[in-house]
Amino acid sequence: MAVNWTAPEPHTLLPVPGVRLGVAEAGIRKAARKDLTVIALDPGAAVGGVFTRNRYCAAPVQVCREHLAADMGIRALVINTGCANAGTGEQGLIDARTVCVALAQKLGVSPQEILPFSTGVIMEPLPVQRVIDGLPAAIADLGEDGAYWLRAAEGIMTTDTVPKAASSRATVDGVPVTVTGIAKGAGMIRPNMATMLGFVATDAAVDPALMPTLVRRVADASFNRITVDGDTSTNDSFIVIATGRAGHPPVTSLDGPAGEALLAALTEVARTLAHAIVRDGEGATKFITVRVEGGRDADECLKVAYAIAHSPLVKTAFFASDPNLGRILAAVGYAGIDDLDQGRIELYLDDVHVVTRGGRHPAYREEDGARVMKQSEITIRVDLGRGTASETVWTCDLSHDYVSINADYRS
Repeated sequence: MAVNWTAPEPHTLLPVPGVRLGVAEAGIRKAARKDLTVIALDPGAAVGGVFTRNRYCAAPVQVCREHLAADMGIRALVINTGCANAGTGEQGLIDARTVCVALAQKLGVSPQEILPFSTGVIMEPLPVQRVIDGLPAAIADLGEDGAYWLRAAEGIMTTDTVPKAASSRATVDGVPVTVTGIAKGAGMIRPNMATMLGFVATDAAVDPALMPTLVRRVADASFNRITVDGDTSTNDSFIVIATGRAGHPPVTSLDGPAGEALLAALTEVARTLAHAIVRDGEGATKFITVRVEGGRDADECLKVAYAIAHSPLVKTAFFASDPNLGRILAAVGYAGIDDLDQGRIELYLDDVHVVTRGGRHPAYREEDGARVMKQSEITIRVDLGRGTASETVWTCDLSHDYVSINADYRS
């Protein structure tokens, strides 16, 4: 079960005017499960996306990039689970485009106005006809209230144990706006996106030219700061939708009060969803915050944070509640800072000062470390003693169940 995360109640998920969601059981991989989702958008919505940096990216990722670059506007998203449509060659591209054509015909829009997404097993052909046959039911199911958002969160799950959805309100240019989003992901999670799909919508108005910058800023503060197992998937996608229905003048910059308020609201929801992915990491029993301070710049702080967060030795020690904290120091040392002065390193485990000036703190007792490591939520804080930069990433422990889940994934 997820670490301190439960499925939200439908009434806590706020409808976003201009967005409707519908779910169907298409039998894509297994019978009697929600596995096909359609998100329909009113005309005029501004849409931006960021995608995996894995060079072996899936066919739907390639098609999404093409359709966003065409700049014709986006009217619908279609998401299937059970099959990633990755490692499928030219046929995979044909299949993704065929799904776009089929949905476009049913909605009366252009295929280039459709964004396709897939998640599931890699290197298996997409069962195109099942997807197409399921579209009418998903379209008939379209609705906008919180229950539809929750059903959509369920409909995009793979190895997730709980649906992930969140909402927030903000004021932009004196006008109330709503932000609601859903995400999926539990394994193959690493920064620069993950085996995750994330969709966040707002009724705020945004200049379409600002969307690429906006979505990147939101991703960098949320989904690009999480890791479960260090693997970067083929299908990662994060989409931000701004319908403009709130009625205020379009936001054209993130530097003024309106842009800052919108960015904060979107980031709040995206970060909640990103944390939920880590909390629901495959086999996870602990949610771990890794904060690195005192760096010369953000880049070296992130190097150290990720070295800690990716380390199997660190992660298994946390699963066992074993304060073998020298593993953290080793990760700091191999993170790639050539001129690091270990004599300046300070290490804290929550409120426990473990290391000072690069060595064991005189007051540190192992029972204090063990006390913290038994908690379900833990903060590792490292001070490099080199400057004023700081960065934070979030991760989880690595358990026996992670191996079991991934060994049996295709069963």
